[in-house]
Amino acid sequence: MTFAQHGRTLNRVLATAAITAAMATTAHTATAAEHPAGADRARSHAVAQHRSTSAGLAAPRVAATGRVQTPSFALTAVDKRTGNLFLFFPDRQGGFKPRYDVGVSFDFAAASVDVDNDHDGNSDGTWDFQKDGLLTYTWSEDLQAHTKDIGKGWTIYNKVLSPGNLGGTQDADLVAVDKSGVMWVYTGHADGRVDQRVRIGGGWDQYTEIAGQGDLTGDGKSDIVARDKAGVLWLYKGTGDYKAPFAARTRVGAGWNTYNRVLSVGDLDADGRTDIVARTQGGDLYRYSGTGDASRPFAKPVEIGSGYNSYNLI
Repeated sequence: MTFAQHGRTLNRVLATAAITAAMATTAHTATAAEHPAGADRARSHAVAQHRSTSAGLAAPRVAATGRVQTPSFALTAVDKRTGNLFLFFPDRQGGFKPRYDVGVSFDFAAASVDVDNDHDGNSDGTWDFQKDGLLTYTWSEDLQAHTKDIGKGWTIYNKVLSPGNLGGTQDADLVAVDKSGVMWVYTGHADGRVDQRVRIGGGWDQYTEIAGQGDLTGDGKSDIVARDKAGVLWLYKGTGDYKAPFAARTRVGAGWNTYNRVLSVGDLDADGRTDIVARTQGGDLYRYSGTGDASRPFAKPVEIGSGYNSYNLI
């Protein structure tokens, strides 16, 4: 993949205007690069702007209920050298568009988790986990971005993600693994609030990567995959019960230690199924398209880009 700027000047101006308007209501005048909340809002504005100008792309598949089962999110990439934030928007053909320069520093962020609570196939909110332990939630209305603090103390976790709705409410939930290997679930709400955590179980420190975004097995429940230290990938089917959200694991296959990052941004190839993205040590990016079959959840890998080793994919 050749990296190119995507409307950099115009988009930087629009993002800056949105940040300025959003931050005018606060008591300080820090710039987006200096203030994490401003950077969060710049990211949210970029996502909303992209959504409003992408009508020509393949539309997400809608289920009989009129709701999109599997969303499609941007890949969040932070330049390892400069800390600058780039977004890679899915092209709905199995890969990503040329990188989008948001124009702000995102070096403060440990993880960025998009959610689709209105089930239209696009991000309508983002949980951002700061390296100092603060969790924030950012959303956009009419291209105006807003951010609020959810809580502190999140440095106790090594891994955080949202596979989607795990059964507690109709909204996306959070999964977190603490430093002793215990998994916890936080039931989420559309306004970014999370309920008191529920303990799922220990032993999750045996995994170096945990990923998932929606249904991998065709039963309508949110699933995850986890890679162990030997490079074996395991599937945990969703149960629909947030107090015991995952069934016993089943083996997907070995050799996944070829990759130093495994994650999901939802549906990349517009077939309505969740896909997995994996990055090699050399920075090559591969898509594993979802099949909807629990016994063989992924098709053969397809290379979709290179040069991604210059980023922290969060």
